[in-house]
Amino acid sequence: MIEIDVVDGIGVVRLAHGKVNALDLELCQAVEQAMRDLDDPRGPVRAVVLTGAGRAFSAGVDLRRVVEGGARYVAEFLPALNGAFRALFDLGKPVVAAVNGHAIAGGCVLAAACDHRVMAAGTGTIGVPELRVGVPFPYPALEIMRFALGPVAARQVILDGANHPPEAALSLGLVDELAEPDVLLDRAAATADRMAAGIPADAFRYTKAQFRQEITERLDRVTEATTVELWATAVSDGRIEAFMERTVGAARS
Repeated sequence: MIEIDVVDGIGVVRLAHGKVNALDLELCQAVEQAMRDLDDPRGPVRAVVLTGAGRAFSAGVDLRRVVEGGARYVAEFLPALNGAFRALFDLGKPVVAAVNGHAIAGGCVLAAACDHRVMAAGTGTIGVPELRVGVPFPYPALEIMRFALGPVAARQVILDGANHPPEAALSLGLVDELAEPDVLLDRAAATADRMAAGIPADAFRYTKAQFRQEITERLDRVTEATTVELWATAVSDGRIEAFMERTVGAARS
């Protein structure tokens, strides 16, 4: 589900869950636990690279699991999803995303939660189509996208709901640079190493927390009752299932 390799103090975390690393309850819990463990200032890891196994970084939330689980699953899953986002966003060490393929919805938010994003050139896309699915953003996801892109670009990307190829993603600020697939991981690891080597760990951690202080304070106060209710409604009224049918139909045509 999660593979972790530590090389020269760089912890490479690889999502390895199914064909497209879709986010379900168990993967979200595993991401949160892995990031909390790697955040230990006394541990051997100086910086983290997050990537995906196979052809996708993460294709986002496992919507089939949401539909099958209904309101009870939604009530358990959304806090776990938010926990994964927060654990990555709050991590006090340098974190670089190596976006090896599609990074959709929650996958895009995971990348946005990192300090730097390198995307593979090619056919992968990245974006946040939550509104097209028919569900609202969990509040942590909204704040992370706003932090990564700025308020204007975040509003445009979120309300448009499109997925973008690498060059467009670079122009929009969804990623910071592009790399050929065969050097993607090396580029991300070199960036993580440079960030960790060039700045004392305690200064980096404190400054990163300063940047995020207002956001984390807001997130600590927010409750998500309405978000959970609207996701449950999207299950019961069939809009999520309708989105999946449209998506599958478009892919086949």
